Amino acid sequence: MTEPTTRRDPETVSRFVEHFAAQLVEAGVPRMPARVFAALLASDTGTLTSAELGEQLRISPAAVSGAVRYLAQVHLVSREREPGSRRERYRVHSDQWYEALTNREAIIKRWEDALREGVTSLGADTPAGRRLAETLDFFEFIEQDVAGMMGRWRTYREQKYGGA
Repeated sequence: MTEPTTRRDPETVSRFVEHFAAQLVEAGVPRMPARVFAALLASDTGTLTSAELGEQLRISPAAVSGAVRYLAQVHLVSREREPGSRRERYRVHSDQWYEALTNREAIIKRWEDALREGVTSLGADTPAGRRLAETLDFFEFIEQDVAGMMGRWRTYREQKYGGA
């Protein structure tokens, strides 16, 4: 199953992909995963094969594989097998940001646990202990707002886009 034919200029799509990828790189996403993610976002179907990604981005299958592995680990894309084929398609979902942020909560919980141990180990009254305690307080403060914000997003998304 290939990308449906659209009336978009491939050069315009390429410029968007490279521009958005550059923004992701500035935010700390590795370059190749940023390019692959931007290409998937710009795809009408939200899915592309390794060969399609390689051709569009002019990168090797190994580069595609590494990028997809990274993106899957951070929950921005998923892999799907084409029915009756060994070929995989890579998919970006409409709720990828929600899923990525939700999965970050588990990481932040582990950071909080480590920071609590650090405060205890270093002493709450030491400069380092106070710095760790402030960092812990920041994460706990943000965590309260994130849970409410995610609920508001689900309601907003349902109203604006339906169950899509």
